[in-house]
Amino acid sequence: MTSRNLRDSRLRLVRPRPLATARRAVTNRRTRPAPRPPEGTPPSAELARQAREVLADAVRVARWAAAHHAEGSAAERERAAAALDLTPGQIHAGWDRARLAGLVELHGGTARPGWRLNAWDRDDTAVLRGWVALFDAWSLVHPAPADVAPAAVAEVVEAVPQVLSLLQLSAGPVPVPALLDLLQQRVAELREERCEVPYGPQPDPATAVAATAAIATGTEGPDATAAGAPLSALLDWALEGLAAVGALTLGDGHATLTPLGNWAVWVKLEQICVAAQSPAGHIEQSAEDMLRGCARLTPGPARAEYRAWLAARTVSSAVTELLAVARGEDALLRGLAFEALRVVGAAAEADVRAAAAQPSLRPYALLWLAEYEGADPEDTAEVLTREEATWLWVDTAAAVADHGESSLLVRHLDSAVQGTVPALLDEIRAVGHPRTVQVLVALAAAHPDPALAKAVRRAAFQVHTGGA
Repeated sequence: MTSRNLRDSRLRLVRPRPLATARRAVTNRRTRPAPRPPEGTPPSAELARQAREVLADAVRVARWAAAHHAEGSAAERERAAAALDLTPGQIHAGWDRARLAGLVELHGGTARPGWRLNAWDRDDTAVLRGWVALFDAWSLVHPAPADVAPAAVAEVVEAVPQVLSLLQLSAGPVPVPALLDLLQQRVAELREERCEVPYGPQPDPATAVAATAAIATGTEGPDATAAGAPLSALLDWALEGLAAVGALTLGDGHATLTPLGNWAVWVKLEQICVAAQSPAGHIEQSAEDMLRGCARLTPGPARAEYRAWLAARTVSSAVTELLAVARGEDALLRGLAFEALRVVGAAAEADVRAAAAQPSLRPYALLWLAEYEGADPEDTAEVLTREEATWLWVDTAAAVADHGESSLLVRHLDSAVQGTVPALLDEIRAVGHPRTVQVLVALAAAHPDPALAKAVRRAAFQVHTGGA
């Protein structure tokens, strides 16, 4: 897949194995020891405390919206501002951040608490993952000036990881002129790498070569343009956006990564995840805790744990508890709950059939019923409609984004039923999954192909702003 052929780029049509993909997001992490963060990095509890401070207003807004079944209307923002003693502008910003961080989700236009919000006060991992989701979406939190060409904005967004890497390696304040110099060089490299056939009237070749050389050497000056926009102004916008999400601080002519920002850049560079809890002592735990513990087990040991857990309970109470977890917001637990229900077998059939009436459970329930009725596990995906398969793809991607590594999220593209990336994006926007924005932002941040990442980022912006 190349950047010049995005429209015709084809996904490999493979049989979707949603739970296997999501499970690998966790089990693959056991194959190597987790690298240690740079010296001086605060412990996770301190990082989570800082993340909670950054998202404090968003959490208050999310809890109010969930309690009042809000829809995000202007009238409701006014009510929330009065109730929470915040300005309407702060309410609007908090609402946006809450959605991007996965604290609140819209179901049929009505706000419901996301699983991270439910775990906010007790789970540092959920807090850090929520903040990282906000960090990945910094360009949505702090929109670019309206008079700037989209191409210029896209170039800067693509170049920001290199700017962040310089800040992380410097381990201290970096002068803004040095960041501008790096941004100029990176933009020039991106233009050379694209090698796209231009459309419309083109400048004289000698003029174009001189302009590219000027950008590469930095001699065009801080006010020269990138696709018609000043790079210096766009750098200021990017730094302000990253500061708005708590990733860096701005001083007098310099920028410095915060401990949160330094840790996040390191995590991105190392492609690691926060370790899950140890899967010990499942029998006496709740269904949710049992499934979280089993997430890191391979299928055989996990089934043994399910059997032991089920043996200690009545079938009806166990099935009820597992389906309650499946209705929650954690997509990985949703898939694991249905794996546990496969161990229950015939006694769960009536409840699973009833669960098929709920949109968020329907794909899982249909796959369960197909296997229960004797279908080959490799062929069960055929019972899903195109829309149901797309919903399941997004749900699985949400599980990978929450619990897995970015490389696995990129490989998850191959399991889509759509033949091309544009077709996949169109159907993802149409299916209305509440985690669509977060999934697209995470995929754009993870994918190495600049053109595909740009298209995915554009789709995330359209969904976020209601343009789908």
